[in-house]
Amino acid sequence: MTIQFHAGSGSPYAWRVWLALEHKALPYELHMLSFQAGDLKKPEFVAINPRRKVPAIVDDGFALYESAAIVRYLEECYPDSGKSLFPGNCTTRAVTNRLIAEVDAYVAPAIEHLVDEILFKPEAERSAEAIAKARAELGLELEHFERDIAGEFLASDAISAADLSLYPLIALARRMQAKFVASLDVDGIVGPKLRAWEKRVEALPYFAKTIPPHWRA
Repeated sequence: MTIQFHAGSGSPYAWRVWLALEHKALPYELHMLSFQAGDLKKPEFVAINPRRKVPAIVDDGFALYESAAIVRYLEECYPDSGKSLFPGNCTTRAVTNRLIAEVDAYVAPAIEHLVDEILFKPEAERSAEAIAKARAELGLELEHFERDIAGEFLASDAISAADLSLYPLIALARRMQAKFVASLDVDGIVGPKLRAWEKRVEALPYFAKTIPPHWRA
């Protein structure tokens, strides 16, 4: 069966799942929903995810939402497909799970504060103080990853679900800098080890396929 993958262009959580599907080499059909057109509020999508958010998948009639849950589902249900999202021994897998929890509990809120201020407000209403505070918060969290990166990738020398969770959030910060707030200076809060790590993620053979469509223009 082909997995039905419901995403939204630019959502870092949908991007996480998209990368995971490609990493696992799973057959899927992409449904790119439009936030502006209200696709997430349509009855057919609400039946899949009553929280009206992306990503969501439907696999042989089973609907699942929340990106971290989807990634674990893909690994557990398709252990022999593609490459593992949780490679290594039990301790390495534990670190991977810890890193994902840290991404979701600490990095994501800082990014969401930036999104609220930069993407959801007109330029005239943005608070430079709020942006600076969120940037500092993000920088403090990224220092943990800069310090603890274990090899070529976050948990070891093998890429894992932790890498696919963190990368889209940093990429979204870079997108906000490039398009809206040049003074955000993301390089100023991303250390040299993480910058080299970003390049390794971007060199993955399936990476280019997953770039949010509206970012490619």
